[in-house]
Parts: sequence; C-alpha cells; structure tokens
Amino acid sequence: MGKVIVTCALTGAQQGKEANPNLPEQPEEIIAQGLEAWRAGAAVLHIHARDAQGKATADVAVFRQIVDGLRSEGCDAVLNLTTGGAVAGLAIEERIRVVPEIKPDIASFSVGGGCLLGRYDQREQRWTRDRFVPLFSSHAELERVARVFLDNGVRPELEVYHSGMLNNIWALRDRGVLSEPLLVNLVMGIPGECTKATVKNLVFFVDGLPPDTQWLVTAIGARNHFRMLGAIVAMGGHVRVGLEDNVYVRRGELAQSNGQVVDKAVGLLRETGAEAASPSEARAILQLRDS
Repeated sequence: MGKVIVTCALTGAQQGKEANPNLPEQPEEIIAQGLEAWRAGAAVLHIHARDAQGKATADVAVFRQIVDGLRSEGCDAVLNLTTGGAVAGLAIEERIRVVPEIKPDIASFSVGGGCLLGRYDQREQRWTRDRFVPLFSSHAELERVARVFLDNGVRPELEVYHSGMLNNIWALRDRGVLSEPLLVNLVMGIPGECTKATVKNLVFFVDGLPPDTQWLVTAIGARNHFRMLGAIVAMGGHVRVGLEDNVYVRRGELAQSNGQVVDKAVGLLRETGAEAASPSEARAILQLRDS
C-alpha cells in the first residue's frame, strides 16, 4: 500500500467561530494551526484567508502573510492556496490573483458552472441556506483561468462537486491546458446539488477520471468526514480533513484544533495499514517542484 497524502483544510470561507470557537480566522491563528497540523502529519495545507472581521477575503497580502509565517517556522508542507470563495461572493478576478502573485505549490480550481445549495429543514418546514453559488459562466472562461495556472507553473487542484464536472476536466485536458499528473479533489456530502458521500458514488467518480489522475476526497460534515477514509485508502486515493470541512473530532465533541483532527486521521490511516506521506513524498507523488 502506497503513501497517502493528508491535506488539512484549515479554515474555509463560510463558517466561523460560531460553529467552533477553535476554528482559526486571523493569520496568526491560521499559521499556528497550520504548523500544528503539519507536525501531526499533514503534507498539504489548504489555506483560505479572512479579513479582520473574520470574513473571507481574496487579499493577496493576507495570503502572503500566512505563507511567509509558515515558511519562517521551517514548515515544508505543500501549500495549497484557495481560488475559491465564490460562496462568500468573491469575484473570480480577485480570487485568481494569488496564482500569479504568489505562485503557490498548488491552488484550488472549481471546474464547473455552479451549484444549487441548501437543505429542507423538516422541523422548521422551510429551506435553509438555499442559494445558487455561481462558479464559471462558460467553458471559455474555465479555459482562460486554467491557462493562468499553466502560465505560472502552479498545479491546479481540480474541485469536483458533482459528476458533470468530470466532463469539464476531460475537455480542459483535451485542450492541453492542465498540467499532469492531474490532481482532482472529489468534494462529497455538501447539502444540495453535490454528490452524496457514499462508497458507490466514490467508485463512480473515480471510474470517470482520466488515466493516472491523483485524487483525494473531501467528505463534508461530521457524519462523513472520517467514515469514508477506509474506502478512499482501499481505492488508492488521498484524504482531506480539517475544520473547514468538519468542526467535530468525534460525535458531539468539537475539535480543539486542526492538529487534533489530523492526528486522528493519521491514526486511522495506520489502522488500515497505510502511512501518511511526508511533504517531500507528496511532492514526488504529485511531481511538484521542490519548496
């Protein structure tokens, strides 16, 4: 069994300290928890930035502060900066700036038109968090953004929320605008127009990927987060954990930090007979340049 890359998603663009007071928001908090997650075994750190009020921001200066803070402490983790934040209303032209201005190891790239989110609350008898999150309005716009990654030597982590997005990956690959090996993040379990986190759905997703794709799974929410891990590993994938995706460490118990969540995930990997990849091993697997 090969090494498994553990990604830790530190904070995200939506929930804040109202969901878990330990979720990091300010740069110093994100740096501290990033270092803890790295020391616990995360080879990749997925980074969003927040403003002084704790809201999602695309401010390159805040991203650079986080990156520099991690590197100044000797952190050699692969850094994956988000170009997401559409759910928070940030425009793509703002979000994409981190690619040419910072040139991180990896940056996320949601390869679809958008998703209708929300769930029906039976108790309240109403739809909650009901909205459409727009991503891209055309294939031409997807290709334009893909070329920004390609021109700057940044590996895109292709975010997939439902099976239709797989078609876009194949189309962009055919256009020659995606660097190989492809890196795909299968995001499962978000309420709404996203794929449910089941093993059957995971098999379907993986069967639809181009050859030699490196893939990971983001299983959203406490019910899915750790439950899917065994199937992911058995199928040869990598895993993502962290407070962006799940604020609990076990049923009814809020996580104390991202490091605690990573520590649990690494322990579960060992129970399956797998081992977490080091940052240098992750770079070799993904064929990334040295830090």
